[in-house]
Order: sequence, then structure tokens, then C-alpha cells
Amino acid sequence: MDIGQGSGLAAASGVRPFLPPILAASLGRADIGVNFSGGDFAFLESIPFIAVLVVLALASYAAQLPPTLLAALAVVLGALLFAGSLTEGGREGWAGLPLGAACAALAWYASARFFARARARLDSQDGFLAAYGDLVALSLAVVSVVIPPLAFAALGAFVLLLLRGRAAEGRKYEGLRVLR
Repeated sequence: MDIGQGSGLAAASGVRPFLPPILAASLGRADIGVNFSGGDFAFLESIPFIAVLVVLALASYAAQLPPTLLAALAVVLGALLFAGSLTEGGREGWAGLPLGAACAALAWYASARFFARARARLDSQDGFLAAYGDLVALSLAVVSVVIPPLAFAALGAFVLLLLRGRAAEGRKYEGLRVLR
């Protein structure tokens, strides 16, 4: 259960780096579904950590942060969430660091490629795509806390998204045709 929760939270962090950790930290403070206190990763539910995440989230919405910076933050936060979930269950948290980083990197890469393809098709609908990404990330985080085994299905979906996206990149999108 802890591995499922950790992988799901890490993957959700890979889709959007700040909202899933804010949600997990808030739920951890209230001891609802997740509890980081009592271990090496107790700082994940501290007020200063949540405040830093909120400031970073607001900054990322106000200014377009470079994608490489967002990817790095997503990987780091995903690693921390996975490790924190493992320590919650009484396991060694260090094992969760590389696994969480891998889950977050997979989700980041798959979702970034997906959103880039969608952005190329939609042109001016970028706000809609950002809201969609936020909704996906928060939904995955909630599911990971409430029903942890479903997070493994999300990881499979990210792998499938990558594979299908690579196949689709070779084809040209023809769109709707107007017959005259």
C-alpha cells in the first residue's frame, strides 16, 4: 500500500510539481490517509514546507518558469513523497528516493510530450491545458491516497502514453477537411 501511495504521489508530482505535494502535506498535517510525522520525512507536512510550496506554485503560475527547472523540482518532490510514504509504513525511506524520482520523471516526460502535442493542435487554448494538467495531477494524488493500488495503473497509463505518443509523432495530423 505504501509503495502504491508513494508511486502515485510521485507520478502526480511529475505531472504538476507543486499541487500534489501541497495536497499530500495538507492531508498529512490532518492525518487523513497519509502521515509523514514521526520519521525522517516529517518536514513534508510542516507549515514552512507547505508555505514554500505555495509560493513556488504561485510563482510558477505568475511567471513561466523554465521547463527544466520544473522537471527538476518535480523529480525532487516526487522522490521525497515516495520516501515519505515508505517511512509512514515503517520502511526505510532511502529506497523511495530513486524510485520516486523515476516515477516522477516518467510522468513528467509522458505528460510534457502529451501537452506539447495538444498545445500544437490547439494553439491559443494554453490556459485550458494547464487547468487540465492540474486536474489530472490532483486527481491522481487523491486516488493514490485513497486507493493506493490504483497508482500502479496510472504508471502503466504513463508508459502507454509515451508509447502511443511516439507512434503518433510520425504521423501527420490532418485535422478536419472542408469539402468545396
